[in-house]
Amino acid sequence: MKIFISNDANELGSYSAGVISAKLNEIISAKGEARMVVATGSSQFEMFRELVRENVNWQKVEVFHLDEYIGIPITHKASFRRYLYERFINLVPVKRFHSIDVEGNIDNLISELTSSVRNKPIDLGIIGIGVNGHVAFNDPPADFDSRDAYITVTLNKECKLQQVNEGWFGSLDEVPDMAVSMTVWQIMQCSTIISVVPHQSKAEAVRLTLSESLNRMVPATMLKQHPDWNLFLDRESAGGIIRF
Repeated sequence: MKIFISNDANELGSYSAGVISAKLNEIISAKGEARMVVATGSSQFEMFRELVRENVNWQKVEVFHLDEYIGIPITHKASFRRYLYERFINLVPVKRFHSIDVEGNIDNLISELTSSVRNKPIDLGIIGIGVNGHVAFNDPPADFDSRDAYITVTLNKECKLQQVNEGWFGSLDEVPDMAVSMTVWQIMQCSTIISVVPHQSKAEAVRLTLSESLNRMVPATMLKQHPDWNLFLDRESAGGIIRF
């Protein structure tokens, strides 16, 4: 585990984007291509803003989507597909984007995503940490045992409240109950994991992640088991682990 602390979210976005692009270029140089999984949410705004400006041969990069709500269209402002198209996919010429398109049969969707994600190893995972300690939409108590690639999950109240507080929905009642999410186990198969976690709202989740032992009630504790986990914080999100 490596921890990097920047002064603020803007500095963190620039620094983490540089590290991500360097890693992608290293992978492309070694393998001729790179396969990555990307997170969404307000914590990733600054990183994506800077990442699309980096010098990467995006035509060699295949991108997988971590999670998506069931029950909202891609036109909804909270849709993670819309988020990724607007902030990343439409701005750089990636080789392929594996979108979680939830309008059709969910079992067929999961089968297709599983086949694609397991076709070759995933080189890089950009994995956030939620206010409730979740990774992707694996809310506590997270399923650490499933060896599926993607599953349907039920969102808990704290997760829904985070979405409301970030402005994606007007009320808790508007947040869907269900989502499709990459599993914790599948996330851990990424060769390298980079977690970009700025903002004061994440300070307690970061503290619990780093202080608790492996714990389904703090799903992000699993990331500490990964041999190449890199955690990027700013002064606000690091406030629970260090005094400035």
